[in-house]
Amino acid sequence: MRPNVVTEAGISTRLNQWWSSIPFITSGVILICGAIYLVCLLAGYDTFHQICFLPSAVASHFQVYRFYTSVLFHGSLLHVLFNMLALVPLGTELERIMGSVRLLFLMFLLATTNAIFHLIIAFLAAYNPLYPLDFLVNECSIGFSGVIFSMIVIETSLSGVRSRSVFGLFNVPAQWYAWILLVLFQFLASNVSLLGHLCGILSGFAYTYGLFNYLLPGPSFYSSIEGLSVLSVCVRRPGFILCTGGTTYGQLPTYSNTSTTPSALIDGNFLRNITSWMPSRRTTTTQEQEDPRFPGRAHTFGSAGTEPTAREASANLHVRLLDNTTPSDLLTSSQHTATNTVRADATVAAGEVLCYVPFNFNDFIWDVATDFIMIKDYLLQVDTFDEELKKLVGMGFERTQAEVALAAADGDPNVAIEILMSQQG
Repeated sequence: MRPNVVTEAGISTRLNQWWSSIPFITSGVILICGAIYLVCLLAGYDTFHQICFLPSAVASHFQVYRFYTSVLFHGSLLHVLFNMLALVPLGTELERIMGSVRLLFLMFLLATTNAIFHLIIAFLAAYNPLYPLDFLVNECSIGFSGVIFSMIVIETSLSGVRSRSVFGLFNVPAQWYAWILLVLFQFLASNVSLLGHLCGILSGFAYTYGLFNYLLPGPSFYSSIEGLSVLSVCVRRPGFILCTGGTTYGQLPTYSNTSTTPSALIDGNFLRNITSWMPSRRTTTTQEQEDPRFPGRAHTFGSAGTEPTAREASANLHVRLLDNTTPSDLLTSSQHTATNTVRADATVAAGEVLCYVPFNFNDFIWDVATDFIMIKDYLLQVDTFDEELKKLVGMGFERTQAEVALAAADGDPNVAIEILMSQQG
């Protein structure tokens, strides 16, 4: 049997592969924060009083620069290592979804809003007549963790998972993941800024609910930045992801307060049981609409692009049989399409009696043609999947693990290799 190429790779090779998989902006932030900490360590600078986020100094001397300098500095080696290791998966996923320039703007926006929330809450707590907390306006805060907490909220909302693992010890509901981390860090670590992390969570939820939409520029803004000759060297870098040409792994969920239908990313039971204060996900039936907060396409596990599942096709078939219309009406009337949208988990129970509907030959031909196209596309996907699986097995990966990784990567062999190497690394 051919030896596994992953186990033969040395530590330096694995580190190079891991670092090359990190996109441009995420790796740039890691390098900048690491370099700043190294310079401070060599220079013996450890007071941070001039650059930390200090609400009293910001308000009295209008030192707005503290909004951003406090994010880039860290107080200890463990502080910078923990924050940067937490940034790698979050920044990588969001940068692949949004693009490099959008992620940079998002980090700038989150750093700004975190500081504003921090400032407002600190002064409200310090000057409330019931129980003043004067120490909050004189608390010196540094570190990237506030932005990381915002990114945790955003990424969790995008993922659509039901639960998240806390340090690999136990699982918690996804909507409470950031809040539980907030409480745990207060008990497990000393000198942790509760208000800084709390404001990061608030900014993440505000961004997810669309409260910052009026602050987000349009696609032309990002395209013009990417087209600048000054940045041509950065754009040509392998890890740079264009805002208009990111990875295409599946349709991103969007958010709406109107009547929604569940996305193929998650099942209907989750949407029925989710708490009312969490945003709901939908994909439109007439056309794909892009949410300005979450542009492009995201990496989604277990989805097959925008093709309907067998359960969705069955549910749509029942709706068309119960509706006395022609296929042309289905294609031309967007209002009629919206009224015929059904939940992905809608099924006909065994033994359920359907009402009598007159036979419509046009509908019958339409259904046969649609099912034929679905079967053909499915067979093509199966053939492609088997070919890629054979290639991964030929590279020395175990067949079962390769099959699971390829399914999680939606058939993309490059992403499947990354998953396999990260599991065995």
